[in-house]
Amino acid sequence: MNLRTLILGASASLFALAAHAESITIATVNNGDMVRMQKLTDDFTAKNPDIELKWVTLEENVLRERVTTDIATKGGQYDVMTIGTYEVPIWAKQNWLLPLDKLGDNYDVKDIIPAIAGGLSVDGKLYAAPFYGESSFIMYRKDLFEKSGLTMPDAPTWDFIGEAARKIKADNPDVNGICLRGKAGWGENMAFLTAMSNSFGARWFDEEWKPQFDQPEWKNTLETYVKLMKDAGPQGASSNGFNENLALFQQGKCGMWIDATVAASFVSDPKASQVADKVGYALAPDTGLGKRGNWLWAWSLAIPAGTQKADAAEKFVAWATGKDYLKLVAEKEGWANVPPGTRTSLYENADYQKAAPFAKMTLDSINSADPTKPTVKPVPYVGVQFVAIPEFQGLGTTVGQLFSAALAGQMSVDDALKQAQDAATAAMTEGGYIQ
Repeated sequence: MNLRTLILGASASLFALAAHAESITIATVNNGDMVRMQKLTDDFTAKNPDIELKWVTLEENVLRERVTTDIATKGGQYDVMTIGTYEVPIWAKQNWLLPLDKLGDNYDVKDIIPAIAGGLSVDGKLYAAPFYGESSFIMYRKDLFEKSGLTMPDAPTWDFIGEAARKIKADNPDVNGICLRGKAGWGENMAFLTAMSNSFGARWFDEEWKPQFDQPEWKNTLETYVKLMKDAGPQGASSNGFNENLALFQQGKCGMWIDATVAASFVSDPKASQVADKVGYALAPDTGLGKRGNWLWAWSLAIPAGTQKADAAEKFVAWATGKDYLKLVAEKEGWANVPPGTRTSLYENADYQKAAPFAKMTLDSINSADPTKPTVKPVPYVGVQFVAIPEFQGLGTTVGQLFSAALAGQMSVDDALKQAQDAATAAMTEGGYIQ
Protein backbone atom coordinates (compact mmCIF):
# COMPACT_ATOMS: atom_id res chain seq x y z
CA MET A 1 0.00 0.00 0.00
CA ASN A 2 1.52 3.33 -1.01
CA LEU A 3 1.62 6.53 1.02
CA ARG A 4 -1.12 8.23 -1.03
CA THR A 5 -3.52 5.33 -0.32
CA LEU A 6 -2.71 5.45 3.39
CA ILE A 7 -3.38 9.21 3.54
CA LEU A 8 -6.66 8.89 1.63
CA GLY A 9 -7.75 6.01 3.84
CA ALA A 10 -6.94 7.91 7.03
CA SER A 11 -8.76 10.99 5.74
CA ALA A 12 -11.83 8.91 4.91
CA SER A 13 -11.80 7.37 8.40
CA LEU A 14 -11.57 10.77 10.05
CA PHE A 15 -14.38 12.10 7.86
CA ALA A 16 -16.57 9.12 8.74
CA LEU A 17 -15.85 9.60 12.45
CA ALA A 18 -16.75 13.29 12.26
CA ALA A 19 -19.91 12.53 10.33
CA HIS A 20 -20.84 9.88 12.88
CA ALA A 21 -20.73 12.05 15.99
CA GLU A 22 -23.57 14.55 15.98
CA SER A 23 -24.52 14.92 19.63
CA ILE A 24 -27.74 16.38 20.98
CA THR A 25 -28.27 17.52 24.57
CA ILE A 26 -31.57 16.63 26.24
CA ALA A 27 -32.78 18.43 29.37
CA THR A 28 -35.27 16.33 31.32
CA VAL A 29 -36.99 15.92 34.67
CA ASN A 30 -35.89 13.27 37.16
CA ASN A 31 -39.17 11.37 37.39
CA GLY A 32 -39.54 7.63 36.97
CA ASP A 33 -40.80 7.63 33.40
CA MET A 34 -37.96 9.82 32.17
CA VAL A 35 -35.32 7.82 34.03
CA ARG A 36 -36.72 4.68 32.41
CA MET A 37 -36.53 6.35 28.99
CA GLN A 38 -32.80 7.01 29.44
CA LYS A 39 -32.23 3.33 30.23
CA LEU A 40 -33.98 2.32 27.01
CA THR A 41 -32.14 4.64 24.62
CA ASP A 42 -29.91 1.85 23.30
CA ASP A 43 -32.89 1.16 21.04
CA PHE A 44 -32.68 4.71 19.64
CA THR A 45 -28.90 4.71 19.15
CA ALA A 46 -29.05 1.32 17.42
CA LYS A 47 -31.49 2.81 14.91
CA ASN A 48 -29.61 6.14 14.72
CA PRO A 49 -25.87 5.37 15.10
CA ASP A 50 -24.98 8.84 13.82
CA ILE A 51 -26.64 10.58 16.80
CA GLU A 52 -25.07 10.71 20.27
CA LEU A 53 -27.29 11.56 23.24
CA LYS A 54 -26.18 13.73 26.16
CA TRP A 55 -28.44 14.07 29.20
CA VAL A 56 -29.02 16.84 31.72
CA THR A 57 -31.41 15.41 34.33
CA LEU A 58 -32.81 17.80 36.93
CA GLU A 59 -35.42 18.13 39.68
CA GLU A 60 -38.61 19.72 38.36
CA ASN A 61 -38.20 23.23 39.78
CA VAL A 62 -34.54 23.40 38.78
CA LEU A 63 -35.33 22.07 35.30
CA ARG A 64 -38.03 24.69 34.78
CA GLU A 65 -35.66 27.48 35.88
CA ARG A 66 -32.75 26.31 33.71
CA VAL A 67 -34.68 25.72 30.49
CA THR A 68 -36.65 28.96 30.88
CA THR A 69 -33.46 30.97 31.30
CA ASP A 70 -31.77 29.19 28.40
CA ILE A 71 -34.60 29.59 25.93
CA ALA A 72 -35.36 33.21 26.89
CA THR A 73 -31.71 34.22 26.48
CA LYS A 74 -31.20 32.03 23.39
CA GLY A 75 -28.42 30.26 25.28
CA GLY A 76 -28.50 27.18 23.05
CA GLN A 77 -27.45 24.69 25.75
CA TYR A 78 -30.19 22.20 24.93
CA ASP A 79 -31.48 20.62 21.72
CA VAL A 80 -34.48 18.91 23.35
CA MET A 81 -36.33 20.22 26.42
CA THR A 82 -38.83 18.55 28.71
CA ILE A 83 -41.54 21.12 29.38
CA GLY A 84 -45.13 21.14 30.61
CA THR A 85 -48.46 22.12 29.11
CA TYR A 86 -48.13 25.51 30.82
CA GLU A 87 -45.01 26.57 28.91
CA VAL A 88 -45.88 25.38 25.40
CA PRO A 89 -48.44 28.01 24.29
CA ILE A 90 -46.46 30.84 25.89
CA TRP A 91 -43.15 29.87 24.33
CA ALA A 92 -44.62 28.99 20.93
CA LYS A 93 -46.17 32.45 20.66
CA GLN A 94 -42.75 33.94 21.45
CA ASN A 95 -41.30 31.88 18.56
CA TRP A 96 -39.03 30.12 21.05
CA LEU A 97 -40.04 26.61 19.89
CA LEU A 98 -39.87 24.87 16.52
CA PRO A 99 -43.08 23.32 15.17
CA LEU A 100 -42.86 19.53 15.07
CA ASP A 101 -43.72 18.89 11.43
CA LYS A 102 -41.06 16.27 10.59
CA LEU A 103 -41.89 13.48 13.02
CA GLY A 104 -42.06 10.90 10.23
CA ASP A 105 -44.66 8.99 8.25
CA ASN A 106 -45.08 6.35 10.98
CA TYR A 107 -45.54 8.78 13.88
CA ASP A 108 -49.33 9.09 13.58
CA VAL A 109 -49.97 12.55 15.02
CA LYS A 110 -53.73 11.95 14.76
CA ASP A 111 -53.39 9.17 17.36
CA ILE A 112 -52.45 11.73 20.04
CA ILE A 113 -55.44 12.25 22.33
CA PRO A 114 -57.11 15.44 21.00
CA ALA A 115 -57.27 17.21 24.40
CA ILE A 116 -53.56 16.62 24.96
CA ALA A 117 -52.64 17.71 21.42
CA GLY A 118 -54.78 20.83 21.82
CA GLY A 119 -52.80 21.95 24.86
CA LEU A 120 -49.52 21.52 22.97
CA SER A 121 -50.57 23.25 19.76
CA VAL A 122 -50.81 26.85 18.59
CA ASP A 123 -52.73 27.76 15.43
CA GLY A 124 -53.09 24.08 14.59
CA LYS A 125 -49.35 23.33 14.77
CA LEU A 126 -47.87 20.90 17.31
CA TYR A 127 -45.00 22.50 19.25
CA ALA A 128 -44.32 19.73 21.77
CA ALA A 129 -44.85 15.97 21.68
CA PRO A 130 -46.41 14.46 24.81
CA PHE A 131 -44.39 11.89 26.74
CA TYR A 132 -47.14 11.25 29.27
CA GLY A 133 -50.39 12.99 30.12
CA GLU A 134 -52.88 13.19 32.94
CA SER A 135 -56.19 14.63 34.03
CA SER A 136 -57.79 14.39 37.47
CA PHE A 137 -60.67 12.28 38.74
CA ILE A 138 -62.30 10.85 41.86
CA MET A 139 -60.77 7.89 43.65
CA TYR A 140 -63.11 6.48 46.28
CA ARG A 141 -63.53 3.63 48.74
CA LYS A 142 -66.11 1.23 47.40
CA ASP A 143 -66.42 -0.52 50.77
CA LEU A 144 -67.23 2.70 52.63
CA PHE A 145 -69.78 3.71 50.01
CA GLU A 146 -71.48 0.33 50.36
CA LYS A 147 -71.43 0.57 54.16
CA SER A 148 -73.15 3.99 53.98
CA GLY A 149 -75.67 2.85 51.38
CA LEU A 150 -74.20 5.14 48.71
CA THR A 151 -73.70 4.51 45.00
CA MET A 152 -71.09 6.59 43.18
CA PRO A 153 -72.30 7.73 39.73
CA ASP A 154 -69.78 7.61 36.91
CA ALA A 155 -70.29 11.38 36.53
CA PRO A 156 -71.34 12.84 39.91
CA THR A 157 -72.28 16.40 40.88
CA TRP A 158 -70.61 18.49 43.56
CA ASP A 159 -73.82 18.29 45.58
CA PHE A 160 -73.59 14.49 45.61
CA ILE A 161 -69.90 14.59 46.55
CA GLY A 162 -70.64 16.90 49.47
CA GLU A 163 -73.47 14.71 50.76
CA ALA A 164 -71.41 11.53 50.37
CA ALA A 165 -68.34 12.99 52.10
CA ARG A 166 -70.37 14.11 55.11
CA LYS A 167 -72.20 10.76 55.33
CA ILE A 168 -68.96 8.75 55.20
CA LYS A 169 -67.43 10.97 57.87
CA ALA A 170 -70.50 10.55 60.10
CA ASP A 171 -70.50 6.76 59.65
CA ASN A 172 -66.73 6.40 60.06
CA PRO A 173 -65.33 8.89 62.62
CA ASP A 174 -61.74 7.75 62.05
CA VAL A 175 -61.93 8.35 58.29
CA ASN A 176 -62.00 11.67 56.44
CA GLY A 177 -64.97 11.85 54.10
CA ILE A 178 -62.83 13.55 51.47
CA CYS A 179 -59.20 14.61 50.98
CA LEU A 180 -58.38 17.58 48.72
CA ARG A 181 -55.30 19.71 48.14
CA GLY A 182 -54.84 22.66 50.48
CA LYS A 183 -51.11 23.39 50.24
CA ALA A 184 -50.44 26.78 48.63
CA GLY A 185 -48.97 26.88 45.11
CA TRP A 186 -49.96 27.47 41.50
CA GLY A 187 -49.40 23.78 40.85
CA GLU A 188 -50.77 22.59 44.21
CA ASN A 189 -54.04 23.92 45.63
CA MET A 190 -54.65 26.25 42.68
CA ALA A 191 -54.46 23.36 40.21
CA PHE A 192 -57.36 21.77 42.05
CA LEU A 193 -59.28 24.98 42.78
CA THR A 194 -58.96 26.44 39.30
CA ALA A 195 -60.26 23.20 37.79
CA MET A 196 -63.05 23.13 40.38
CA SER A 197 -63.94 26.75 39.64
CA ASN A 198 -64.36 25.95 35.94
CA SER A 199 -67.19 23.59 36.84
CA PHE A 200 -68.87 26.34 38.90
CA GLY A 201 -68.79 28.75 35.93
CA ALA A 202 -65.91 30.85 37.29
CA ARG A 203 -62.89 32.14 35.37
CA TRP A 204 -59.67 33.93 36.25
CA PHE A 205 -60.20 36.74 33.74
CA ASP A 206 -62.96 37.91 31.43
CA GLU A 207 -62.42 38.55 27.73
CA GLU A 208 -60.86 41.95 28.51
CA TRP A 209 -58.39 40.41 31.01
CA LYS A 210 -60.25 41.87 34.00
CA PRO A 211 -59.88 39.64 37.11
CA GLN A 212 -63.06 37.85 38.18
CA PHE A 213 -62.53 36.98 41.85
CA ASP A 214 -65.20 39.50 42.80
CA GLN A 215 -67.85 37.51 40.93
CA PRO A 216 -70.38 35.14 42.57
CA GLU A 217 -69.03 32.04 40.76
CA TRP A 218 -65.69 32.27 42.57
CA LYS A 219 -67.40 32.89 45.92
CA ASN A 220 -69.56 29.82 45.38
CA THR A 221 -66.46 27.76 44.51
CA LEU A 222 -64.39 28.79 47.51
CA GLU A 223 -67.26 28.62 50.01
CA THR A 224 -68.18 25.12 48.82
CA TYR A 225 -64.56 23.97 49.11
CA VAL A 226 -63.87 25.48 52.54
CA LYS A 227 -67.13 24.22 54.06
CA LEU A 228 -66.68 20.73 52.58
CA MET A 229 -63.16 20.47 53.97
CA LYS A 230 -64.24 21.80 57.37
CA ASP A 231 -67.10 19.30 57.59
CA ALA A 232 -65.45 16.20 56.15
CA GLY A 233 -61.75 16.84 55.45
CA PRO A 234 -58.58 16.04 57.41
CA GLN A 235 -57.07 18.17 60.16
CA GLY A 236 -54.34 20.49 58.89
CA ALA A 237 -55.62 20.23 55.31
CA SER A 238 -54.01 23.57 54.39
CA SER A 239 -50.63 21.79 54.53
CA ASN A 240 -51.67 18.84 52.35
CA GLY A 241 -50.61 18.56 48.73
CA PHE A 242 -50.55 15.58 46.37
CA ASN A 243 -48.08 13.49 48.37
CA GLU A 244 -49.73 14.06 51.75
CA ASN A 245 -53.18 13.12 50.44
CA LEU A 246 -51.76 10.10 48.64
CA ALA A 247 -50.33 8.84 51.93
CA LEU A 248 -53.65 9.42 53.72
CA PHE A 249 -55.58 7.54 51.05
CA GLN A 250 -53.15 4.63 50.97
CA GLN A 251 -53.45 4.36 54.77
CA GLY A 252 -57.25 4.09 54.52
CA LYS A 253 -57.89 7.58 55.92
CA CYS A 254 -59.89 9.04 52.98
CA GLY A 255 -63.33 8.09 51.73
CA MET A 256 -62.68 10.07 48.53
CA TRP A 257 -59.76 11.84 46.91
CA ILE A 258 -59.95 14.05 43.81
CA ASP A 259 -56.52 14.33 42.20
CA ALA A 260 -54.26 13.35 39.31
CA THR A 261 -55.19 10.28 37.28
CA VAL A 262 -51.60 9.03 37.58
CA ALA A 263 -52.30 8.47 41.30
CA ALA A 264 -54.53 5.52 40.39
CA SER A 265 -51.56 3.21 39.91
CA PHE A 266 -50.31 4.11 43.42
CA VAL A 267 -53.59 3.69 45.31
CA SER A 268 -54.28 0.37 43.54
CA ASP A 269 -50.81 -1.07 44.19
CA PRO A 270 -51.12 -3.73 46.92
CA LYS A 271 -47.46 -3.23 47.86
CA ALA A 272 -48.06 0.41 48.77
CA SER A 273 -51.79 0.79 49.50
CA GLN A 274 -53.75 -0.78 52.35
CA VAL A 275 -56.97 -0.30 50.36
CA ALA A 276 -55.72 -1.40 46.93
CA ASP A 277 -58.60 -3.82 46.33
CA LYS A 278 -61.29 -1.37 47.48
CA VAL A 279 -60.76 1.59 45.11
CA GLY A 280 -63.28 2.80 42.55
CA TYR A 281 -63.00 5.65 40.05
CA ALA A 282 -65.36 8.33 38.75
CA LEU A 283 -65.19 11.52 36.71
CA ALA A 284 -64.50 14.77 38.55
CA PRO A 285 -67.72 16.49 39.69
CA ASP A 286 -69.75 19.13 37.87
CA THR A 287 -72.64 21.49 38.63
CA GLY A 288 -74.56 20.87 35.44
CA LEU A 289 -73.03 23.80 33.54
CA GLY A 290 -71.12 21.70 31.01
CA LYS A 291 -67.63 21.68 32.55
CA ARG A 292 -66.24 19.15 35.00
CA GLY A 293 -63.73 19.96 37.75
CA ASN A 294 -60.78 18.15 36.23
CA TRP A 295 -57.49 19.45 34.91
CA LEU A 296 -55.13 18.57 32.06
CA TRP A 297 -51.35 18.22 32.03
CA ALA A 298 -48.63 16.64 29.93
CA TRP A 299 -44.88 16.37 30.28
CA SER A 300 -43.66 16.82 26.73
CA LEU A 301 -40.56 17.08 24.56
CA ALA A 302 -39.96 20.27 22.61
CA ILE A 303 -37.17 21.64 20.42
CA PRO A 304 -35.91 25.18 21.11
CA ALA A 305 -35.71 27.46 18.08
CA GLY A 306 -32.02 28.14 18.81
CA THR A 307 -30.83 24.58 18.21
CA GLN A 308 -28.40 23.89 15.38
CA LYS A 309 -29.42 20.22 15.30
CA ALA A 310 -33.15 20.32 14.65
CA ASP A 311 -33.29 17.22 12.43
CA ALA A 312 -31.50 14.99 14.93
CA ALA A 313 -33.54 16.43 17.78
CA GLU A 314 -36.80 15.73 15.98
CA LYS A 315 -35.74 12.13 15.31
CA PHE A 316 -35.25 11.66 19.04
CA VAL A 317 -38.59 13.29 19.92
CA ALA A 318 -40.34 11.03 17.41
CA TRP A 319 -38.69 7.94 18.93
CA ALA A 320 -39.43 8.83 22.56
CA THR A 321 -43.08 9.76 22.01
CA GLY A 322 -44.00 7.30 19.25
CA LYS A 323 -46.09 4.13 19.33
CA ASP A 324 -43.05 1.84 19.14
CA TYR A 325 -41.67 3.32 22.36
CA LEU A 326 -44.82 2.26 24.23
CA LYS A 327 -44.35 -1.28 22.90
CA LEU A 328 -40.69 -1.19 23.97
CA VAL A 329 -41.60 -0.24 27.55
CA ALA A 330 -44.31 -2.92 27.66
CA GLU A 331 -41.82 -5.51 26.46
CA LYS A 332 -39.15 -4.53 28.99
CA GLU A 333 -41.20 -3.35 31.99
CA GLY A 334 -44.79 -4.55 31.50
CA TRP A 335 -47.90 -2.73 30.26
CA ALA A 336 -48.65 -1.18 33.64
CA ASN A 337 -45.48 0.93 33.32
CA VAL A 338 -46.18 2.34 29.86
CA PRO A 339 -46.34 6.18 29.91
CA PRO A 340 -50.08 6.98 30.13
CA GLY A 341 -52.38 9.59 28.73
CA THR A 342 -50.98 10.41 25.29
CA ARG A 343 -52.29 8.05 22.60
CA THR A 344 -55.79 6.84 21.81
CA SER A 345 -54.46 3.51 20.58
CA LEU A 346 -53.03 2.69 24.02
CA TYR A 347 -56.52 2.83 25.50
CA GLU A 348 -57.81 0.49 22.79
CA ASN A 349 -55.13 -2.06 23.68
CA ALA A 350 -56.61 -5.06 25.53
CA ASP A 351 -53.31 -5.81 27.29
CA TYR A 352 -53.17 -2.29 28.70
CA GLN A 353 -56.82 -2.34 29.73
CA LYS A 354 -56.18 -5.55 31.66
CA ALA A 355 -53.10 -4.13 33.40
CA ALA A 356 -54.79 -0.79 34.22
CA PRO A 357 -58.44 -1.13 35.35
CA PHE A 358 -58.62 2.68 35.65
CA ALA A 359 -57.66 3.17 31.99
CA LYS A 360 -61.11 4.01 30.63
CA MET A 361 -61.90 6.54 33.34
CA THR A 362 -58.48 8.15 32.79
CA LEU A 363 -59.16 8.53 29.07
CA ASP A 364 -62.67 9.84 29.68
CA SER A 365 -61.26 12.40 32.13
CA ILE A 366 -58.61 13.58 29.70
CA ASN A 367 -61.14 13.84 26.90
CA SER A 368 -63.55 15.90 29.00
CA ALA A 369 -60.95 18.67 29.46
CA ASP A 370 -60.51 21.29 26.75
CA PRO A 371 -57.55 23.69 27.25
CA THR A 372 -58.75 25.91 24.40
CA LYS A 373 -62.21 26.31 25.97
CA PRO A 374 -61.60 25.60 29.65
CA THR A 375 -64.47 27.56 31.17
CA VAL A 376 -68.24 27.97 30.81
CA LYS A 377 -67.92 31.61 29.69
CA PRO A 378 -65.44 32.81 27.03
CA VAL A 379 -61.88 33.60 28.13
CA PRO A 380 -58.83 35.05 26.35
CA TYR A 381 -56.44 32.40 27.69
CA VAL A 382 -55.49 28.75 27.16
CA GLY A 383 -55.17 26.32 30.05
CA VAL A 384 -57.50 24.28 32.25
CA GLN A 385 -55.93 24.47 35.73
CA PHE A 386 -53.64 27.40 34.87
CA VAL A 387 -53.62 30.51 32.71
CA ALA A 388 -50.95 30.31 30.02
CA ILE A 389 -49.38 33.74 30.59
CA PRO A 390 -45.93 34.39 32.13
CA GLU A 391 -47.43 36.22 35.10
CA PHE A 392 -49.43 33.21 36.26
CA GLN A 393 -46.70 31.39 38.20
CA GLY A 394 -46.26 34.25 40.66
CA LEU A 395 -49.90 35.31 40.73
CA GLY A 396 -51.18 31.75 41.03
CA THR A 397 -48.99 31.13 44.06
CA THR A 398 -50.09 34.41 45.69
CA VAL A 399 -53.76 33.51 45.24
CA GLY A 400 -52.99 29.98 46.45
CA GLN A 401 -51.57 31.39 49.69
CA LEU A 402 -54.73 33.43 50.25
CA PHE A 403 -57.05 30.48 49.60
CA SER A 404 -54.93 28.21 51.81
CA ALA A 405 -55.24 30.79 54.60
CA ALA A 406 -59.03 30.79 54.14
CA LEU A 407 -59.03 27.00 54.42
CA ALA A 408 -56.98 27.23 57.63
CA GLY A 409 -59.45 29.74 59.10
CA GLN A 410 -56.86 32.53 59.14
CA MET A 411 -59.09 34.76 57.02
CA SER A 412 -62.62 34.74 55.68
CA VAL A 413 -63.59 33.59 52.21
CA ASP A 414 -64.65 37.16 51.40
CA ASP A 415 -61.30 38.61 52.50
CA ALA A 416 -59.36 35.98 50.54
CA LEU A 417 -61.33 36.75 47.39
CA LYS A 418 -60.95 40.52 47.81
CA GLN A 419 -57.18 40.22 48.24
CA ALA A 420 -57.02 37.84 45.27
CA GLN A 421 -58.91 40.39 43.16
CA ASP A 422 -56.53 43.16 44.25
CA ALA A 423 -53.42 41.05 43.56
CA ALA A 424 -54.69 39.96 40.14
CA THR A 425 -55.64 43.53 39.20
CA ALA A 426 -52.17 44.77 40.16
CA ALA A 427 -50.46 42.00 38.17
CA MET A 428 -52.59 42.56 35.08
CA THR A 429 -52.06 46.31 35.25
CA GLU A 430 -48.30 45.95 35.64
CA GLY A 431 -48.24 43.44 32.79
CA GLY A 432 -50.08 45.85 30.49
CA TYR A 433 -53.15 43.65 30.06
CA ILE A 434 -55.48 46.27 31.55
CA GLN A 435 -55.27 50.02 32.19
